[in-house]
Amino acid sequence: MTLKEFKTPIIVIGVPVAFALLFRLAFGFSGLESLWSVMTLTFFMSLPYGVGVLTIYLSSSDKAKSKRYLVFCPWIPIFIFLIVTLVFAIEGWACWIMVFPIFLFFASLGGLTCGYFKLKKSKRTNNLHISAAIILPFFIGPIEKVIGDIPGFYRADTSIDINASKEKIWSNVTSVKEIQPNEDRGRLTNFLQLPRPICAELNYEGVGAKRAAIFSHGLVFDETVLKYEHEKMMNFSIHANPYEIPSTTFDEHIVVGGAFFNVLEGTYILEQIGSDQYRLHLYSEFKLTTTFNFYASLWGKWIMQDIQENILQVIKRRSEYKGAR
Repeated sequence: MTLKEFKTPIIVIGVPVAFALLFRLAFGFSGLESLWSVMTLTFFMSLPYGVGVLTIYLSSSDKAKSKRYLVFCPWIPIFIFLIVTLVFAIEGWACWIMVFPIFLFFASLGGLTCGYFKLKKSKRTNNLHISAAIILPFFIGPIEKVIGDIPGFYRADTSIDINASKEKIWSNVTSVKEIQPNEDRGRLTNFLQLPRPICAELNYEGVGAKRAAIFSHGLVFDETVLKYEHEKMMNFSIHANPYEIPSTTFDEHIVVGGAFFNVLEGTYILEQIGSDQYRLHLYSEFKLTTTFNFYASLWGKWIMQDIQENILQVIKRRSEYKGAR
């Protein structure tokens, strides 16, 4: 292998990775939060698009003739960027999983677009395109910040059928005793390495009652009962103080009660569907404050539903268990 053959892959991959890191540092710089932010559409679209454009711009014209190369080669610097940001704790695992599909899509789009300009247009037009891909985000970002984040309110619904008496079911609703690790069935939350539920016990049954919903990694939700019908319905407010949550529990961008995400209320409803057969509903209401709620709300619902289904499964198993608890 000649020196040129050795240097070319390093440049093709290394320059886009360096661009991604500098772009992330610029948009995440605390002194410039009024202009740019990591939690914007501009960042999620422009960084991977720029990586894709740079990767193909630095590649040979022969390689740019392959559609497969245009689509998949930009993924390599994206993967390296992912690893670097995880190793140096610039980003968290959960955040990466949520944005990864967007990053791969726009990296490929950038590669395909640059391939078109590289092969079909003049060198001047190609240079203008890459300049726009790198520079325009720094002008679009402040416009998005001026428009501001848009609050959105969402609901996550779950339910489960339980073959047990309403008394036994309700006692497990109001008093969720310690959930052992082998009882935990949270799939998505475990994959995202998010805190798992441990216990939540009311101090009494009725309006005004309180309980601390304790999760792993030091996460605690303070719940207050707002509406209560014995063995029928319980509605409660949910409050998490972001300043009391250990910094290692969540990525800063998805802290519960923080600037972007908050859980507001939860409701249990017990519905009889047969003799000693009930359907237990659990739904939660949460708030998102971003410029991309249409996408963030999908993840918000999936995560909340996974947590709720996990809790409902625990209640079902304990309620249907014939032995003494």
